[in-house]
Amino acid sequence: MALAAAAALGRLNLLSCARGGRALLLGARVLRPACVSASLPDRPAPGGRHFHLSASRSSTSKAASLHWTSERAVSVLLLGLLPAAYLYPGSVMDYSLAAVLTLHSHWGIGQVITDYVHGDTLVKGANAGLLILSAMTFAGLCYFNYHDVGICKAVAMLWSL
Repeated sequence: MALAAAAALGRLNLLSCARGGRALLLGARVLRPACVSASLPDRPAPGGRHFHLSASRSSTSKAASLHWTSERAVSVLLLGLLPAAYLYPGSVMDYSLAAVLTLHSHWGIGQVITDYVHGDTLVKGANAGLLILSAMTFAGLCYFNYHDVGICKAVAMLWSL
């Protein structure tokens, strides 16, 4: 459902670029496609809100692009790792799953913090809590892999119920 909505929004943005670059209006917010945003001056839309869909030209845009690419690579790796874990269970697969699942969850919850937690103190506290949670998750999964049956075997046992 969300994927279909994102695809529709992407098609709307492409159509908008092809038809002269009209802005997409959503309530009081104005969303402009990247091809239009790059050519417009940086001033807020009516209602005081302005969203750029294109990357920033600052020095951090390279790091942000690399991080975005890394997130997508981990997601694709996870898509391949899950069937491989089913076909070839073992300790290497268990520890790989522990690392990739923890990293994927860490980055996902980090995005939730970025989007919904405001204020310097709250953001620092939430990020510290996330770091502790991620470290404990990874340590717990590694402990489970070493001292118990492992992730692959545990999932197989759950499926056999």
